[in-house]
Amino acid sequence: QVQLVESGGGLVQAGGSLRLSCAASGRTFSSYAMGWFRQAPGKERELVAAISGSGGSTYRADSVKGRFTISRDNAKNTVYLQMNSLKAEDTAVYYCAAAPSRWSTLASFYDYWGQGTQVTVSS
Repeated sequence: QVQLVESGGGLVQAGGSLRLSCAASGRTFSSYAMGWFRQAPGKERELVAAISGSGGSTYRADSVKGRFTISRDNAKNTVYLQMNSLKAEDTAVYYCAAAPSRWSTLASFYDYWGQGTQVTVSS
C-alpha cells in the first residue's frame, strides 16, 4: 500500500513558477514509476510528466516541454514537478500517481493516487 500526498499548488500569475511535491509512504518507493497528471474542468485527466523508479527515464507531454521538469528523491520518498513559465491553460487539479513497474500515459496503469492539488494561473 502506498499513500501519496501532494502539496505546493496555489494561485500564480501567468509567467510565474510553482513547485509541486508528492510525498509517498512505504518502503518501496523506488520500485514505483511516478506520474503527474492534471485535470481541468470538463476535460479528461492527462499525463503531464512521468519518471521511472530510478529517475533515469522521464517523460513530458509536448504541452509542457521546456517549461516543466519532473524529478524524484528516493531517499525522501518524494517526487517533484517544477513548473515554470506557467500559462492560463495550465490551470487544473494536479495529481501524483504511482505505477508498480514502468510509467504509462494511461491512468489505468497507476495503482495509487494522491488527493490532488489545485493550480490556478491567472492571465
